[in-house]
Formats: sequence, C-alpha cells, structure tokens
Amino acid sequence: MDARLDLFTNPVFAKLGKHINGAGAVVTKSALPVATQELVKIRASQINGCGMCLDMHTKDAAEAGETQQRLHMVGAWREATVFSEAERAALELAEQGTRVADGAGGVSDEVWQNASEHYDEEQLAALVSLVALINLYNRVNVITRQPAGDYTPGQFG
Repeated sequence: MDARLDLFTNPVFAKLGKHINGAGAVVTKSALPVATQELVKIRASQINGCGMCLDMHTKDAAEAGETQQRLHMVGAWREATVFSEAERAALELAEQGTRVADGAGGVSDEVWQNASEHYDEEQLAALVSLVALINLYNRVNVITRQPAGDYTPGQFG
C-alpha cells in the first residue's frame, strides 16, 4: 500500500507534527504509567483500524517489557484477567472517548467515576489528552493510508 501523503516531507504536516509531538511529550512525561499509556494507544488504534499506530505501539510496548499475552488480550480486555483494575478503567475510558461519534453519548459518569478512583487529576488529564492525541494520530494515518509493518521501536525518537 502506498501512502496518499508523505507525512515526513509534507511541509504542513511537518509543522503540525512538531506541535502534536510536543503535546505527546507532555503526556509521556506525566505520572500516568507508561504501560497504561501504551495499552490505551493500542486499544484506540484497534477501534480506529490504524495499522501504523498498532505496529508502532505494540512494538514499543514489547520493547518496554510488556508481555505478549497482555498485548494479545488488549482487544478483549473485559474478559482478560491480565489487566489491573486501574488499567481496565483506563481502557474503558479510552473506548468511550474514542467512540464518541458512535452515538453512545460520550464518556459516562460511571466510567469517569471509575477512572477517578484509580487516577489522580494529573493522571486523568494525561489520560484524556492521550485519548485525544492517539485519536488524532489514528485519523491522520487512516485518512492518508499510512502503511504498517516496518516500524522499528524508537524509530521516531
């Protein structure tokens, strides 16, 4: 598959990408656990069908020590026993935040309350920001048909 746009040489996206990556760095450096960050990015990317992000984040998570079992179970996290209650709360918030256009009414009070029992305000802000950012990346990659499969962990710094 060929990409519709080369996001790495396109001048508009190069400028925009610096800002998006800067915002992503704020989340990466937050107190939200790195494993949770990767799980959320993987789940949103599964929902959105973003092969490039799935390739990147599953490989980055494995490189950071995530187990193959947990990576394989992200799509079925509700039935899986390998995730903590905090991770499950983050995954549910990520799902509802990703599916806002599906007519589900956004993130329910129950899901927000559950997440707030596991994460403090800084972590919640990072989690909400992460869901927004990964959805942005997913949409850019899906719209421009970015190919997947050749990512090397750490490739983008």
